[in-house]
Amino acid sequence: QVQLVESGGGSVQSGGSLKLSCAASGHTYSRLCMAWFRQAPGKEREWVATIDSDGRTNYTDSVKGRFIISRDNAKNTLYLQMNSLKPEDTAMYYCAAKAAPCTPRLVGAFSNWGQGTQVTVSS
Repeated sequence: QVQLVESGGGSVQSGGSLKLSCAASGHTYSRLCMAWFRQAPGKEREWVATIDSDGRTNYTDSVKGRFIISRDNAKNTLYLQMNSLKPEDTAMYYCAAKAAPCTPRLVGAFSNWGQGTQVTVSS
């Protein structure tokens, strides 16, 4: 089991930036596939981005070119740099982990979840 704790959420105006962090416990962190998901009110939780143990990244189309997922294995920390934020990015953002590989990128495939951090983007 991996314990995950997100931080860095907040309120920002459209076009602004935020950087989310996810602190992970456990000595196997460097070998895990790490991901960010988000859930807007009244909607299902959706995949945002993944990064594997070799640093390869994938993004959902709506955030490509705006968000950057990264990891620091020495600090057991996952990041999500969010730029050019839009009101439709408003959601609770969750950090998640699973054993390799990073596919499928589905909620049910990830066994470890953080408690979430709220991101609100106003127009």
